Amino acid sequence: MKLAYAGPKPIISHTGVAFDKNKEDKYSYLSVLITLLNAFNHEYIKDKTYICDANAHELKADDIYSELKKYCPNIDTIIQSQNHDIEAAIEHDLHRVEENRILNEFEKEALHNNIELMHDYKIQRSINKSIYYCGIHALAELIEREKIEHITVPMFIKYTHILHSVQGVLQTEKRPLESSLSIFEEDEKLMAKLQISYI
Repeated sequence: MKLAYAGPKPIISHTGVAFDKNKEDKYSYLSVLITLLNAFNHEYIKDKTYICDANAHELKADDIYSELKKYCPNIDTIIQSQNHDIEAAIEHDLHRVEENRILNEFEKEALHNNIELMHDYKIQRSINKSIYYCGIHALAELIEREKIEHITVPMFIKYTHILHSVQGVLQTEKRPLESSLSIFEEDEKLMAKLQISYI
C-alpha cells in the first residue's frame, strides 16, 4: 500500500459500520505538516523572526510521499511494517469474533464480514498515522536542533492539531522539553502559539 486518504475512524460492529468524524484520518494533516517542515528546514540567524505563508495547498499523494521522504527516509519500511502490524491486529479481531459467546452465528458472520469489508480502510488509516508521526518527530527534531522558542500559527484546526502533536513528542524525549500551547487574538484573528522552554 501507499499514502492515500482513507477517512474517519471506523466503528465496526455486528450491526454495521459507523464512522467517528472526530477521529479524522491523519492523511488530511500531511500537506500542512510538510509546509511546516519546509518552513523550519533552513539556516537560522540568531534572534531573527521568520514568517512563512500559512496557506498550505493540498498536495497530491505522490508529492506528499516525495516531500516526506526527505524527512523520513525510512518511509517505505514504516509502510511495510505498519501493514504487517495492522494485518496481525485484524486477524486477532477476526479470531475474537469466532470466540465470542454473546453473539449468535448470524451476528458473528455479520461482524466478520464487516471487519473484512474495512480491512484495506483500516490498513490505510494505520499507515497514514505512522507516516504522520514520523513527520511530527522530524518536526520536533528540527525545532529542538534549532532551539526554536516559539511558533505562532493561525488558529486553523490542522495547524493547532500538529502543534499539539509536536508538544506531545517534545514532552516524551529523553530530555523532555516543557512547552505550552495558547490561543490569543491578534489583529482580530485567532492565533495559536507553541512556546518551548529550553532550561
